[in-house]
Amino acid sequence: MDPGAPAAAREPRTVYYTASSLDGFLATPEHSLDWLLQLGDVPGGDYPEFIANVGAIAMGANTYRWLLDHELFRPGREPRPWPYQQPSWVFTSRQTREVPGADVRFVSGDVAPVHREMLAAAAGKDVWIVGGGELAARFHDAGLLDELNVTFAPATLGAGTPLFPRALAYPRLQLIGAREYGGVFVQARYAVVRGV
Repeated sequence: MDPGAPAAAREPRTVYYTASSLDGFLATPEHSLDWLLQLGDVPGGDYPEFIANVGAIAMGANTYRWLLDHELFRPGREPRPWPYQQPSWVFTSRQTREVPGADVRFVSGDVAPVHREMLAAAAGKDVWIVGGGELAARFHDAGLLDELNVTFAPATLGAGTPLFPRALAYPRLQLIGAREYGGVFVQARYAVVRGV
């Protein structure tokens, strides 16, 4: 079955879909994404198709806080609405600000029971692990991560938040697709191989 096929034609996947520097970092040590945002809106990405097949979203506390500070509640500007229609689970052990009207659920602990809730809510669509890498790794450790879909940007950071803070070598990941777009980005999709 084609992993890029519409959700109705295949089993739902749990996908870590993210952007990374060439040297494998999501953000600087100060949690900045300026290195990525400076590249602007490059045409040719597959985000509209990807998000159309997503039925539930998971993110960690740092990703959620970044969204609040840089997208929703920017100083001196009108608040923006929550960017996702899908129900979202935020894995955090801290009390944090809520977004009025958004379907955001705060959870902590084991990812497996939350993943079951997410699959039920997704109703046959995919589960998107927005970030960060540590949360994606927890899903992998529980045997629940199906795919890494990483868009590499033309930058190196030298340090920061790692793309994936675990060894994923035995068994290796299986390349299921790669492409460049906009003369800027390279997107690579890898299936998580199990049972070998």
